[in-house]
Amino acid sequence: MKTVGIIGAGIGGMSAAIRLAGSGYRVTVFEKNASAGGKAGNLEFEGFRFDTGPSLLTMLNVIKELFEFAGEDIREYLDIRSLDNLCRYFFPDGTVLNAYSDKEKFYDEAVMKMNVTRESLNLYSSYTERIYELTKDIFLFESYKGLKSFMNFKSLKTLAQIGRIDPFRTLHEANKSFFEDERLVQLYDRYATYNGSNPYSAPATLNLISHVENELGGYYLADGMHGLTKGMYKLAEKKGVEFRFDEEVTGINRNRSGVKSLRTAKGQHTFDYYVSNLDSISFNKRFLDEQVTNTKNKLLSTSAMVFYWGIKGKHTELDTHNILFSGDYRSEFNELFDKKAIPADPTVYIYISSKFAKSDAPEGFENWFVMINTPADFEQDWEEAAIRVRKTIIKKIEKATGKNIDEDIVAERILNPKILEEKTGSYKGSIYGFSSNTKIAAFKRQSTRSKKYNNLYYCGGSAHPGGGIPLVILSGKNVVEMVKSGR
Repeated sequence: MKTVGIIGAGIGGMSAAIRLAGSGYRVTVFEKNASAGGKAGNLEFEGFRFDTGPSLLTMLNVIKELFEFAGEDIREYLDIRSLDNLCRYFFPDGTVLNAYSDKEKFYDEAVMKMNVTRESLNLYSSYTERIYELTKDIFLFESYKGLKSFMNFKSLKTLAQIGRIDPFRTLHEANKSFFEDERLVQLYDRYATYNGSNPYSAPATLNLISHVENELGGYYLADGMHGLTKGMYKLAEKKGVEFRFDEEVTGINRNRSGVKSLRTAKGQHTFDYYVSNLDSISFNKRFLDEQVTNTKNKLLSTSAMVFYWGIKGKHTELDTHNILFSGDYRSEFNELFDKKAIPADPTVYIYISSKFAKSDAPEGFENWFVMINTPADFEQDWEEAAIRVRKTIIKKIEKATGKNIDEDIVAERILNPKILEEKTGSYKGSIYGFSSNTKIAAFKRQSTRSKKYNNLYYCGGSAHPGGGIPLVILSGKNVVEMVKSGR
């Protein structure tokens, strides 16, 4: 039986572990923390529970396929439910727009509140669907292997229609061509942030993300997103995967062709194959002595500052997922990427899992996950920034909802990029590694297989095909396919 050592028990690492174990490999996962999940973790304090990272399930077929591959009934592991309202948007002019999952219901809402026609919305929907259909087999569902990835009929067909995947305009330019209402443009521009990018620089091809969420659907788990971590961990254990928690990998032994062993405080461990679920930039710098350059330009993805708030009272003016937009989106991204500064007027995301998972907060209270995008960590004063940002967020919430929640905050924890790097190993706290702010960014993302070491593979949000739960699960699938095929 061939053996595999996986470094990191995040969603990507567990995805690879489940498939490898199901394919007859003996799999050992090393995790420096006391539990699985990585960024998709769990935080509990003072009677409140929070998901620490992802908050929405999309591309449900990807998750179902993982459990089908393992020969298991997903319903025994996950209680998945559809969202009625994908997100409630609050605009600076006072407009509140609900992005209902029901397309016709959303169109009714948008036509009533925005300067837009159903025809324009339908044209945009067809446009994003076309990009998704033309690119999914190259960039999502297959391992990227350089030029070899294009040496098949589907890929050549896509290349022959390259203009139809819209790589030469920015995401913002494309969205502005469809809508006159700046509020709708801002709404669809925000999908660039799903992989930590800038809509004014990232290629319009990323508009496929809008299709994934709005057309393929958004879902949640009855016990919160950490339920996915628990379900995958349970499945991995059932398939015979060995987890070694509180055992950090401290070194990699290698020669010119491959990795020979990995080191922990408990000794040397030798395997036939090695998989890194760590942030690829950090892994390559720490273990392979690779230099990291150009990190002070626009290449690193955004990071985040998160306030985990226990809030007194029930707030019906907010839904499960909420966005409070900034007044000047272009300035916000200029501050994030060019100035490496926290925006003076940040867009605020609020996720309240206790809206559906009642046990996540005591009776009469709610748990608010409140996040803004920040630049990566370049030695900013994050403690001072937290004080300033906290006041800004509270004022934005009061403007949007009419309520001052300052006195209602009864419990608090704060996450910043420096803490994020310490907890997850993300390079300088950049959540997705490198951003997609150039036309060729998709081709420069960490490939599934190391170009230098023939038995080393990568998965996770900083590797191909990218960040977000479904793509991270697919990254694990790509590892297994390449290991099994010997590529």
